[in-house]
Amino acid sequence: MFYDTAKNDHGLPHDPFKALVVPRPIGWITSMGADGAVNLAPYSFFNAFSTRPPIVGFSSEGRKDSVSLVDETREFVCNIATYDLRDAMNATSAPLPRGTSEFEAAGLAMEPSRLVRPPRVRGIAAALECRHLRTIQLEDIDGRAVDRWLVLGQVIGIFIDDRFLKDGVVDTPAMQPIARLGYKDYSVVDEVFSLTRPAGG
Repeated sequence: MFYDTAKNDHGLPHDPFKALVVPRPIGWITSMGADGAVNLAPYSFFNAFSTRPPIVGFSSEGRKDSVSLVDETREFVCNIATYDLRDAMNATSAPLPRGTSEFEAAGLAMEPSRLVRPPRVRGIAAALECRHLRTIQLEDIDGRAVDRWLVLGQVIGIFIDDRFLKDGVVDTPAMQPIARLGYKDYSVVDEVFSLTRPAGG
């Protein structure tokens, strides 16, 4: 099949786009307002874009609280969502009123970060402490601004639970990070294979 995305004429019950760019890691973003209010929300439009300096980003469909709070205080934490916390992660995606604690609603506790004010999720396998670089409002091919917002941050500190360090490397299968597929589907990293890259690659 082939369909024109401008016409969205795929004829399927649901748009297949999100089911093709997969799996997408989930950035479980902690942000904090100037008043100290803490927000926690998962974003499957999340990834790493650079190693030196380490830069990550998440994209929000609509200017949600995470975007506004990061713009306000210029810090955030990306908690790495894992299988054991899947239900709590999903609970924090609920559209709660601003000021309502997602931590409390999902039965989660906070753990202080080292270098930024927003806390990490207590019991998380790994977390990236970030300083805000830019928030970019996305545009379509005609240059029209759309209500989609890309937030970029530089990672200034990394927490890794010692349980997941084995022989000097992160034991990814033991962490069981989860990722978003299409529709209501998710996947978990519990099996890996290795490839040796060509020289100079």
